[in-house]
Parts: sequence; C-alpha cells; structure tokens
Amino acid sequence: MSSPLMQVIEVVGQTMTKVVPVTVALALVFTVLSHFWACNPGKPWWRKSELITDICYWFFVPVFARVFRIGLLVLGASVVFNINEPDALIAFYEDGHGPLAQLPLWMQALLFLVASDFMLYWLHRMFHGGGFWKYHAIHHSSEDLEWISAARFHPVNLFIGTILVDVILLMAGISPNIMLWVGPFTTFHSAFVHANLNWTLGPFKYVLATPVFHRWHHTSLEEGGNTNFAGTFPIWDILFGTFRMPENRLPDGYGVEDGEQIPNEIGGQLAYPFRH
Repeated sequence: MSSPLMQVIEVVGQTMTKVVPVTVALALVFTVLSHFWACNPGKPWWRKSELITDICYWFFVPVFARVFRIGLLVLGASVVFNINEPDALIAFYEDGHGPLAQLPLWMQALLFLVASDFMLYWLHRMFHGGGFWKYHAIHHSSEDLEWISAARFHPVNLFIGTILVDVILLMAGISPNIMLWVGPFTTFHSAFVHANLNWTLGPFKYVLATPVFHRWHHTSLEEGGNTNFAGTFPIWDILFGTFRMPENRLPDGYGVEDGEQIPNEIGGQLAYPFRH
C-alpha cells in the first residue's frame, strides 16, 4: 500500500480510538439527563428514527474533518508560506506562529472560540439561503432531534464551515495545542445543544447556547427555523436580530419543510444536493 494510504489509515485509527470512548460517555450522560429533563418526552434516543444514519455520520464526520483539515493546512503552508518539508511543516504548526502564538494558550483558545463562532454564525446564515440550503437541509432533516444528531452534516456543509474556519485560524498563527482544550468543549457542547433537554440555563441563555435555544432553530420557518444561528455564543443572534427564546414555551416539532423529500439513509442524503 502507498505511504499516503497508510497515513490515512493511521489517521482513521487514531480518530476512532478517541471517538468510541467519547461516544459511550456522551450516550450515558444524555441518557440519564434526558430521562429526567426531556424537552420532548417520548421514546429514548436509541429508538429514534434514522438512528443508523446518525451513527454513520457520527463516525464518518470526525475522520473526514481531520483528513481534510490536515490536508488543507499542508496545502496552505506550501502555497502561502512556501513550506514543503515534513519536518518544517511540523515545526511551523506545532506551537503556532507569529504574534498570535505569543499569547497565553488560554487566551488563544478563547480567541479561537469567539472568532470561529462569529465566522460560523455568518456561514450558517449563508447556508440557510439560495443554493447552499440543499446542503444544510441534511442537518435539519432529523425529526427526532437528539444529541447524536449533532454530526449530521453534508461534507460540503462541513467543508465550507468548521473545517475551513479551523484552517484559517490555525494558519493565522493560533497554536494547534489549544485543541486539547477546545476540542472536548466543542464536542460536548455540540451534542449538548442537540440533546433532548428542556434546559435554558436561565439568565445564562444570553451567554451560552442551550438545548432549547438550538431546538428552536430546528423547528419550521414559522416557529423559528431562521433564528438562533449561533453555535456557541447567542450574543451574535442578539446583536444581529435573530435571537428567539419564547417565554414559557418549548419547541415540539423538527425537520425540514414538507415539500422537501430528503432520503433517510446516509447514501441518499449525501447524493441529495447534487440531484437538486
């Protein structure tokens, strides 16, 4: 087998050794929490429709994201900074570079979270309009919204979103070491906001995205499907007029508009945007 293929296999193996225990831990946590504080009482997450589809995304997305993130960072270093040797690439990215790398790691991590969330807010709004919606509709197609729905993203949506934003900020000089802090937080928080929980966090709903905040985003357009675009910090929705958290109400219906017939299985969903 070729060396690049072996490297991809190694990346897949390394990713799975992290994803599997994290998945088990999240499953246990949200099974307990949703039993006591369900937003939409009913069947548990493991009996949700399209569970196999979500499981496929759950394990496919981390591998896809890591492979393309590494590939883009290597390409960016070559094209922008003229760095091509493997050892030079490792040295260039290992601790970051330029002024941003001189900041304390906690400050770099905070800067990364705020900057990435701001960019993703606008990219998210972009994906809700025009020709981009057909890719993002895959994420909204889940009618049984649960923590494991968090990874249901079409590769195009994932690429022109999380992957591209990560690469831009790491190429700007932020150290990849911040991922030791940011990675666990973003993984948990993404599952958290998609979890079947009735939590609003009271006054902190204006500080951090919560399950109820994000579940309104997954409702129909009339209910709030074009609001609450922020992934982590609702301040962007407050500033730009897209915040929605009705008092004493909980969302109860999710999915895309009735006219959109999105396949249930992952293969059909991956092909869906190219057929429309």
